[in-house]
Amino acid sequence: MDKFVVNIIHRPEMVPEYAEKVTGHGKEEDISRKALLTESLDIFKTQQEIAHKNGLKTTIQMTYASLFNKEAVELAKKDHEQYGDEIALSLLGLPCKEFREKYKTKDFCIWMFSMEDKKSIVNDVFQKFYECFGEYPESTGSYYMDAELINYIKEQYPMVKCAVATCFEEGPKAYHTCNNSWYTFMDGGPWAPWIPSKQNVHAPAADEAEDSGIVAIPHLSRDLLACYDGNGSNFGTHPQNVLRGMIYQDDEFPYLYNLIDQYRHLEKYNNGYAYNMMFVGPGWMNKMGRWEAPYELLLKSYEEGMAYYGNLKKEGQLDDMTMAEFADYYRQKKTYTEPECALWKDILYGSDKQLFWYCDPYLRACVNMDQGGAIVDLRPYAAKLNWPVGIGTKHVTDASYPFLIQEKYRAGYFTHYAGEGTIRSAKLTYQGEEVDLCLCRTKAEFSEEFIEDGKKTRILTLKPVDIEFSDLTVKLQTKILFEEGSSDIKMERHILEMSNPQAEVGIHEYMVACYGTTEYAEDMTHITLSCTDGSENREIKYAYKCREEEMAGAVEVSAVIPEIETRVSLASKNEGAVGYIKEGYAFSPMFTLGFTSTLKDKEVFTTWLKLEKAN
Repeated sequence: MDKFVVNIIHRPEMVPEYAEKVTGHGKEEDISRKALLTESLDIFKTQQEIAHKNGLKTTIQMTYASLFNKEAVELAKKDHEQYGDEIALSLLGLPCKEFREKYKTKDFCIWMFSMEDKKSIVNDVFQKFYECFGEYPESTGSYYMDAELINYIKEQYPMVKCAVATCFEEGPKAYHTCNNSWYTFMDGGPWAPWIPSKQNVHAPAADEAEDSGIVAIPHLSRDLLACYDGNGSNFGTHPQNVLRGMIYQDDEFPYLYNLIDQYRHLEKYNNGYAYNMMFVGPGWMNKMGRWEAPYELLLKSYEEGMAYYGNLKKEGQLDDMTMAEFADYYRQKKTYTEPECALWKDILYGSDKQLFWYCDPYLRACVNMDQGGAIVDLRPYAAKLNWPVGIGTKHVTDASYPFLIQEKYRAGYFTHYAGEGTIRSAKLTYQGEEVDLCLCRTKAEFSEEFIEDGKKTRILTLKPVDIEFSDLTVKLQTKILFEEGSSDIKMERHILEMSNPQAEVGIHEYMVACYGTTEYAEDMTHITLSCTDGSENREIKYAYKCREEEMAGAVEVSAVIPEIETRVSLASKNEGAVGYIKEGYAFSPMFTLGFTSTLKDKEVFTTWLKLEKAN
C-alpha cells in the first residue's frame, strides 16, 4: 500500500533565532530576558495545540535552553503522555545563560565547534536531558551534523536512532541571499531520509559496515526545482518559508499544498513510499511578525498548513510518525542500495521544466530535461570523502560534499564568455554544423526493470527531439539508466529516424568537470587525465596548458582528482569510437572527457559514466 509519511517536529527554543533583537526593541542584548522566554514558550504551546487539534503527533526536540525551564519540561511530559509525542533532543537552541557562561562563545552551530567542544557539549546536553526525563532521547538533530559528531553520539548514546542531519542545498545560494552573513555551507546532500555513512554524513551507507547507526532526515522538505534554481530558504513545506518567499496572494497559500502534493507524488518513484517533514521553532511565529507578514498571517499559514496534513490523515492518505517511529519504519522499508528518486516538475513559475534527482550510496545526480537530459549536478559519493568540519579542521564553515559538475557554480552549458562550464551532454555534427543536446528541451518518463539479485534499474526515457541541420533532420531519443548497486550512469543515444536514411552523423559524448564546493576555482594541478584502449595508455598531468590527447579504439577516458579521492571515467564499447581527454586553462579551469563516433539511422551509441574512490 502506498504510504505518505510525515514528521512534524517542534522545538521549544527559549532563545529563538533573530527573536531577541525583535523582542528587545533595541535594548542591550539579554538572552535571559523574561519577555523573550515567555513569548517563545507561548508560541511553542500554540504550535503543539494546532497539531493536536488536527489529530497529529509531533516530535518535541527539547533545546538545551528549554531543559532549564521547568514549564517547558512539564509541557513535553504532558504531551508525551496525552498525545504520544516523542520527547527528543535538539542540538539547536544551545545559547542560553548557562551555555555562554561555560563556553564563552556566541557560536550556536554544533558542527562548527572543535571536536573537543562538540564532545563536551553533547555530554552536557544529553546529561541535562537525562536529569529532566530520567532517560536518554532516541532522536536528536541540528541544521547539520558531521560524521564525527554522529559517530560520537552513537558510541556514547547508542539508543539514538534518528537525527536531523543536513539542509538540502543550503550553500552559496543561501549565503548570498542572507547578505553574505550565513556562514553555513552544506550543499550536496540527500533531500529525503537516508542512512549516513560513518565516513561522511552526506553520503549514504552502502552496507552494514558503513552504517553510522542512525536514520537521517533532512532539515525541511524543499521544492527540488525552485530551491536548486534559487534560494532554498524560500521554498519549503514549512509554511513560513512560503511567506518568506512571498509565494501567496490574498492570504492564501496554494503553492504550499501543491508542494506537499508533489512530495506525495514521489511514491511513484520510490516503491510506494513518500516522505515529508516540517521542523519549526517559535521564532517563526514572533508576535512582532516576520518578514513583511504580521503575526496573524503567520498563525493562519500554520493553522491551515497543519489542517491540510490533518485532513489527509483523516482520509487515510497520511501516516504521522515521530522521528523514532520513522527510523524503525525506514529500516524495515529500505535497503542500503535502494536509491531515492524524484522526477520533479515546476509548480511555481508556470514553465514546463523538469528535473530528475537520483541519490544512492555511490552518487547524487541531477538531470535537467530543459537541457536535453544533461547532467547538471554530480556528487561522487563513491569516494565517501572524509571531510571533518569545525574549528581546528580545514573546513570551519564548509560542510558541502564536493561536486564534479555543478551548473550554478561552474557555468554549465550557457557560459558568459570564453571557456566551458561543467556539464554532461552530447553534440551531433553533420557537414560542419554542430548541435548540442543542451539546446533541445524535452520531457522524461520514469520506469523500472528488474535485474539480477532482485535489484532494479531505474530508467529515465526522454521524449525524442528533432535536430535540424541545413539539409538533414534527425530524430534522437536519450535513455539514462541507473543500475542499483552500481556507481555507473548508462546513457543511450538512439537514432530513431533520419530525413535521409543514408546519411551519417557525428556524435560527441562529453563531460566537462572540475571539483569544488563554491563558485571559486580549486587548484587543478594534481589531476591526471588518461585515455586507454586496454593496452596503451596516454596521460596528461594537469598544468593549465590547454593540451589534448585522443585515441582510436579507446575503451575508457578518465580523470583522477586526489583532493577529493575520486576517479571518474567515461567508457564505450562501440567499435570505431575515438576517446579524448582535454586539459583546461586558467580562465577555464575544467577538464573534458569524451568519445566521438558516427551514427547511422536506427543505430545506438552507449556510454557509461563511472565513479570510484581513488587510492
